[in-house]
Amino acid sequence: MSESISQSQWQVLPPPDFPQWFIEAVKSYTNGSSGHYAAQLLWQRGIREEKQLAGFLNPDLYQPTSPFDFGQEMKWAVKRLRQAREAGEKVAIWGDFDADGITATSVLWEGLGQFFWEHQQLSYYIPNRLTESHGLNCPGIDQLHASGVKLIVTCDTGSTNLKEIDYAHQLGMDVIITDHHTLPDDRPPVVSIINSRYFAESHPLFHLSGVAVAYKLVEAMYQRLPNIPQQRLEGLLDLVAIGLIADLVELSGDCRYLAQRGIEQLKQQLKTRSRPGIARLLELCKRSGDRPTDISFGLGPRINAVSRIQGDASFCVELLTSKDEKRCEQLALETELANTRRMSLQKDITKQVKDKLAQLDLSTTNVIVLEDPQWPVGVLGLVAGQIAQEYGRPTILLSTVLLSTESSDRESQLGEAGLEDKHSYSIARGSARSVNNIDLYELVNSQAHLLHRFGGHPFAAGLSLPVDNIRLFREAINQQLAQKLGTTGALMMPAIEADLVVKVAELGKALFDELKHLEPCGMGNPVPKLLIKNCWFEQVWNRNSKDFRGRKVQYIKTKFEIWDDSTSMGFPGIWWGHYQDEVPKVRCNAVVELDYNNYEKRPEVRLVAVQPCQENYLQSCLQVSNQLDWILDCRGQELQVEGLTPLMVYECPTSWDELQVWCRRAIQAERQLAIAYPRPKQLSAQDTWKKLLGIAKFLSRTGQWATLVQLQEKLDLSDRTVELGLNALSAIGFEVSHQDCGVQISWHGREWSSDWPLATLRERTNVAGNDAIALRARCANAIFFAAIEEEQFRRQYFYQVPLSTIAAYNIAGYGMVGIKQD
Repeated sequence: MSESISQSQWQVLPPPDFPQWFIEAVKSYTNGSSGHYAAQLLWQRGIREEKQLAGFLNPDLYQPTSPFDFGQEMKWAVKRLRQAREAGEKVAIWGDFDADGITATSVLWEGLGQFFWEHQQLSYYIPNRLTESHGLNCPGIDQLHASGVKLIVTCDTGSTNLKEIDYAHQLGMDVIITDHHTLPDDRPPVVSIINSRYFAESHPLFHLSGVAVAYKLVEAMYQRLPNIPQQRLEGLLDLVAIGLIADLVELSGDCRYLAQRGIEQLKQQLKTRSRPGIARLLELCKRSGDRPTDISFGLGPRINAVSRIQGDASFCVELLTSKDEKRCEQLALETELANTRRMSLQKDITKQVKDKLAQLDLSTTNVIVLEDPQWPVGVLGLVAGQIAQEYGRPTILLSTVLLSTESSDRESQLGEAGLEDKHSYSIARGSARSVNNIDLYELVNSQAHLLHRFGGHPFAAGLSLPVDNIRLFREAINQQLAQKLGTTGALMMPAIEADLVVKVAELGKALFDELKHLEPCGMGNPVPKLLIKNCWFEQVWNRNSKDFRGRKVQYIKTKFEIWDDSTSMGFPGIWWGHYQDEVPKVRCNAVVELDYNNYEKRPEVRLVAVQPCQENYLQSCLQVSNQLDWILDCRGQELQVEGLTPLMVYECPTSWDELQVWCRRAIQAERQLAIAYPRPKQLSAQDTWKKLLGIAKFLSRTGQWATLVQLQEKLDLSDRTVELGLNALSAIGFEVSHQDCGVQISWHGREWSSDWPLATLRERTNVAGNDAIALRARCANAIFFAAIEEEQFRRQYFYQVPLSTIAAYNIAGYGMVGIKQD
């Protein structure tokens, strides 16, 4: 079938013409760097006044907005809570199951817990994602009423639950709403509704997420009853930052201020380990907690994964707020397992969706609407977002469910689904995601007569409808968008805007530190995108991720080095969700984001998009390949060369393939290649083994990690031989754990003697007293020793091999690097 998907449009923002005083002002905040790139980005994003700049870069200079800017609604909420406290009434927090809702519940649980006895007067209720969906529901209200609750305080939900609010009133229960979602046409009949959407879009509180609105309620209580709380209000800000950043709200005004303060608080909490659940979760996802990306790529997805996989995410509140280390360890592991399952499911469902799309004629499709009875509802939003971005169309994915025909169950199931027609037994529930600024809420709501439940905002929504209505819904929504856009099936892919044009030589810690001043980034202040022109990739390889138990997870990422003509060294990077075969093998233009790898302790780039250059690359390669003097022999000699500086090879190779990698780099850079490696060191296999044992003992004693690159450098061995050495360690009783960030080695046997690093394999295997174990250990060690000797032999060969042989081999082998000779 034909597919009408246009390529992503690349746009480079022109450098703005900003005054010198602005550069100097930015430079005063950027710790000695030139500040030029940061100034360019800030000016492009509308930060152009000195006072505005100061508040943006330094939270100490920002004046946060009073919670009583919510006006009478906030006063009514505080008054009702004070009344409940004085009367000893039971209060319940009604939360939501995503990261914003979980953190909002946690903020109210700890914050209101300063005024009410937790578990006795104060409780919380979080709906099950898979059986209850978002918002208030009558069965849950019945449960709270049965426990004696008189007041419900919602967070991140409730604004449009008019029927459920009325039901609570009938039971004699009051409701306070704190929310940031779509407002109803009329004010609901509640004690108070504190919703940031009541403000004008220019107001500093307009973009608050659910957790930030909840925080403002607690802040108001602290201001009205300052002598009661025993915990500092600021102690809640780490939870606020997690919810804000995970919910992808625009980080401007008070949102940015709260996120900045929250990240500072998170760093302090980690030092004291006062939130052991968060600390352990960060350890499991291999992040340090000092970056917004540690939330958006680490904590946020894991908290969200629990409800996506298990439905019930109530324990996440305990994970975030408990002080019990042992309990938090258990809950963190459960959360990590849920995220592992989520990643695998997401990959599987994405493949199934793409298989279905391959059978469709997308030239007649404006909105993708697909359904399947086997799709788990919990991950459909994530997959829909990915498909919308890749195919350039709003995407709606539905899971069809056949409701029970048992009369005892059917009525409750139909009611939960929102069905009025008791003869319809099959419904579809799912998620919708938008693209290219298409208002998804307006689009779906135009077909409200075909739906049973629907809610969300312009970029994302959830919905349910009878299965019988899916075909009509699909046709109607496609026609609606076609009329609006004036086109059918030819939506443009999302445009990629590059903020800065940089060279590989500029990538590094200095640029990272300068750009870091724009954090936290998010909607309205996206992560800076850097365009690198005329670059290429080396050391490209991909692998499946592994979970914390070392099991393979079906989630691909590709690692690489990015090169250009500005430097003789590559820069490390990663491309999530892509295979190594997708990386072009010719010169390219690449859009990347500069990040920091906390475990490798170095900056790296995340590849966003890549396009091959249109230059005549092949011709330049052939020109270089026809010059027999393009390889220089500098082994033991002083380099003397005119013209371009050659590409230097300082490490002796162990194979022709390694030499051809350098050959390819020289051709791509249009430079000569100089082999300048020293005479290889001769360290016996036995001495190398002793050195590896010493490293293993150190890592086991300290609990530290080592990267494979570090082990290669310490042992002066290739990656393959290092792996054989790790196998030999495993054979004699060490536990070797491979993770993306490196290797952890531990010893759980009896205590070793003081001369353990010098012990021979024979002595160690004799202690084992098990012939089978000893035999396996000797075999593993023999393989390691043989590999060391083979590698040393190869290095000696390549140190002595004549230059004519090297040149002849590489010229003959150009077909392996993409050059076809006639």
